[in-house]
Amino acid sequence: MAGNCPVRTCVGCRMRCSDVELLRVVVSDGELIPDPGRRLPGRGAWVHPTNGCVAMAQQRRAFARALPGSRSFDETPIHRFITEE
Repeated sequence: MAGNCPVRTCVGCRMRCSDVELLRVVVSDGELIPDPGRRLPGRGAWVHPTNGCVAMAQQRRAFARALPGSRSFDETPIHRFITEE
């Protein structure tokens, strides 16, 4: 963990680490939108930018618990973002 960086918890694996290691995700029109710049408005959830952690978060329904709005979200934009990195 970094010294002065804020610590967040991954909604997938539940591991605590610095926010620079995690991807912030927000909801917009029922889609989970990656927010790598951490500037989009609204409540965010944090997840490791890996398919494994995103899959665990989906399986545990962690995005639905952590974010306001609908109880089912389209995760396509997150998967697209992760594979493009």
